[in-house]
Formats: sequence, C-alpha cells, structure tokens
Amino acid sequence: MACAAENCRFKEETMSGESFRFVHASDFHLETPLGDLDHLPPQLRAAMATAPRDAAAAVFEAALAENIDFLVLSGDLLHPVAAGPHGMSLLLDGFEKLHAANTAVYWAAGIADDPKQWPEAVPLPPNVTLFPRDRAVAIPHQRAGRTVCSIIGRSSEGRSTLHVAGFQTETTDEFTVGIGHGIADASALSGARMDYWALGGPHNHTEIEGGAPAGAVAPGSPQGRNSDESGPHGYVVVDVDAEHTARIRRVETDRFRYLNVAIDSDEIRSAGSLRNLLGQKIGTLTNEHGGRHLLISWEVTLDNAEVLPSVGDPTELLRNLRRDHGTTNPAAWTTRLTVRPPHNYPKSWQDEDTILGDFLRASKKFAGARVRSTTADDSAGPSSPGDRLDLMPFTEEHTDLSSTASSLLGDVPADQRESILADATLMGVELLRGGKPSWGRKS
Repeated sequence: MACAAENCRFKEETMSGESFRFVHASDFHLETPLGDLDHLPPQLRAAMATAPRDAAAAVFEAALAENIDFLVLSGDLLHPVAAGPHGMSLLLDGFEKLHAANTAVYWAAGIADDPKQWPEAVPLPPNVTLFPRDRAVAIPHQRAGRTVCSIIGRSSEGRSTLHVAGFQTETTDEFTVGIGHGIADASALSGARMDYWALGGPHNHTEIEGGAPAGAVAPGSPQGRNSDESGPHGYVVVDVDAEHTARIRRVETDRFRYLNVAIDSDEIRSAGSLRNLLGQKIGTLTNEHGGRHLLISWEVTLDNAEVLPSVGDPTELLRNLRRDHGTTNPAAWTTRLTVRPPHNYPKSWQDEDTILGDFLRASKKFAGARVRSTTADDSAGPSSPGDRLDLMPFTEEHTDLSSTASSLLGDVPADQRESILADATLMGVELLRGGKPSWGRKS
C-alpha cells in the first residue's frame, strides 16, 4: 500500500516471526462537539454536528477495509452518559461489524470512558477486550492457531500520565504491543520493553522518540475540536513484517480542520492589503488541505505601523471573509481575526507638535513605566504613582458609567495592562490620523 514519505516511518528489530497489521486510534470523544465558534454558519451546521461521529466511523470503516488483524483503541472514546445512545450505538455498531468479520478489538479505556461508566445492561461483543483498571493483562493474539504478537493492556485509573510500572509482565519472544491511556517520557516507556506503545490522551498526533523500538504513538483524535487542536487528525495503520520491521502510516479522517495562521507586516505590504493577502492564503490553504472545510484563526502582528492603512477595519474584514469564503464548498470559515498592534510607531509621529505626538509620548511613558515595574527588583523600592496607569479617576468623570464598568476599568489585571494599552494606543492613532476606529479588534 503506497503512502507519502513524510507519513511513514520504518523501525527494524532482529527478531523474526509472523507479519501482521493493525489500526491504532484513540480519543474519539463522541460526547464533545466542535468548539471555538462564536457563530455557526447555517450551511455548515449539520456537517459540524456529525463531524466527530463521521471521523470515528471512518476508523471502523478502515478497520473493515484494511485487511487488519486487530483494532487497538487507547481510550477516551466517549463518556457513555454525555454521548448518549447516539454515541454508544455508533461504537457498538462498529464493534458488531468487526465481530462479524472475525476482527478483535483491544480497548484500554481512558478517563472519559472509564469502564465503571459503561452500562451493565449493554454488553460488549465477544471480540472486544476492555482491559481492567487495576492490573495489566497480557493476551496472545493468534491467527490460524499461531501467536503473531502479544498484547498488553491496562485501562487508565484516572491519570493524565501513563503509569508505566503497572504494565510489568513476563517478557515474550513475540512482538509486544502495549496499550494504555496517558503519556510518559521516553526513558520510562523504553524501560517497559514494549515493541510498540499504543498510547492515548493527547488530542493531537504525538510520537515519543525513543519510547519503543517500533514507535510510541498517540494518534490523537480523529477530528479536532478547537484551535488548540489544529492541523490534520486521524489514526495510524501499523504494518509489522516477519522480521519485525514496523511501518507506521498516518491516515487523515477529519471533516473540518482547524488552522492557526500568523501574518506579519511584510506579507501585508507585499500583497498590497490585508484583505488581498487573506484571500490569497485562503485559496492556497483550500488546495493544501484536500477539500476539507477549514476553520481558520488569523493572528496579524503589525510590527510596522506604516502598514496600518493597508489593514482596514478588522470587523468589516471578518464579515467579508465569512461572506466570500465561508459559504463555498468546501468552506473556509474565519473563526477569529486578531490584529496585534505595533509596539513602536514612527519617531516622526512621536516628535510631532500635535495632539497625535502628545498622545504617543504619553502612551510611551506608560508603556515604559509598565516595563520598569515588571523588571525592577525589590531593592528599587515601590514604584511611584505615575508608574501605573490608573483609569479610576477617568471613570469618575463619567457619572453614567455603571459601577460594574467602573470597577472593571479601574482594576485591570496586571497581566492584561500591556495589551490593553497597546490596543488603546492603536485606536487613538487611527482616530487622530483620520482613520476609522475599530471598537472590536479581536473579532
């Protein structure tokens, strides 16, 4: 079976035995919908609602079509109560189809799918082994009466890390697959002497170099759920030949793909405007990601204030991006457009004998005071009242402000003052230079 070079790895061992193939998947999280969406595009709502189920179903379809020996599931498939009958039926239907095909399933539960949560009234098909939480169980996987590999699994006890010491069993000459939910460092994993670690827990594909001779892999969720889970998602197919050479191939199943894209001033200048640049990038991304719906978060860093006229109003730009690119098939929906204000403005602007110059000099004073207050040591003594930007006196000038608004403005958390000052400075510069203010810079 052909595969792209970047999606395959080859690891060799010296032992000889039977060749075999298995699919390794994890973290279906059928109880969790897609997130990081302030607005659901009407034309995509139905597809978004079924995306997690569609991706999980693709794993079972592959397990039936790939001529595998067994399916490995390393936890957090679903919370039975939160996912409800709809989620459980998908899981059980997949198990039953594999049972009809005489394909074994080895399932080490994670935190969400704690075996104690599984209803006693819903028995699992006989081809499914759900490993216990209190001990590791070793199972010789056989084909035509011959053992082709050894499976050692243990469900999670509720930890986010893998308790490797709990997998100690007698060593065998067969290729050994360890199945568990959670991550450990390479030295701990390698000490357990597994040939392949089938891990779960991370929602993004993760490989721990040096964890096992054939690989220590957490395949991630088949469908990303938010911008922290950006990029491709799917499962892996593991082929082991008679010499115990293992090939790991990633297969993508996500219907929607989250992308985080960073943009700087040089790119905007080259394209002529931010709107032109984003349109070009959307065309490129749509081609690169294989016809999937894209959910894009843009972060624009204005490291050069002179590019401001090419940026325009982010709120209007967001609306145009969603209208022009979010209704196509496949869609490229902008989930967020964040414009990071420049840290510095041209010196000529600051030196002007104008209100703009006064404003920029005052902003620079407060920004410098903020830096001094965060870097000074205790021996410098307390900072003077002028070292801290205090908005409370300004709120007292506006009697129509609610007490809640006054409190929020007068007590800005220390870790937010720098970004708020930067946003306020940008807004002031736009107004004083005759530009259109943007009241919602993070759209």
